[in-house]
Amino acid sequence: MHLKGKVVFVLEDDPTNLSILGVVLEREGATMKYDRWGRETLQRIKELKPVDLILLDLNLPGAISGYDVFEQIRLDPDLKPIPIVAVSADDPVIAMPKVRSMGFDGFISKPIRFDLFGGFLARVLNGEKVWAPR
Repeated sequence: MHLKGKVVFVLEDDPTNLSILGVVLEREGATMKYDRWGRETLQRIKELKPVDLILLDLNLPGAISGYDVFEQIRLDPDLKPIPIVAVSADDPVIAMPKVRSMGFDGFISKPIRFDLFGGFLARVLNGEKVWAPR
């Protein structure tokens, strides 16, 4: 139980992926809160404070992306300190340099590795950066 007592906010549009993340986070001792579309993510995180960690899918339906949500969060002084990790099926060769340059705290490829996921997130919560391509 790497994440016991932690609140993890997840932005994920795919119901199957959201369900998988929920099961894994619960198994690790975390409470998951989520948004599926990105349009209300900033407000939802503010309402839920404290949030210990944010996981962002990069590709969302519609006009907003995980990158856009990341930028919105980082502009808010109250939310800026919360670590943010991209969890994405994007090609890591392309996505990882972009998320690194933007200031994300990590990148974890989908499909996630159940045996390693909780440990990766615990490391981010301990101040490490985690870059876990496939």
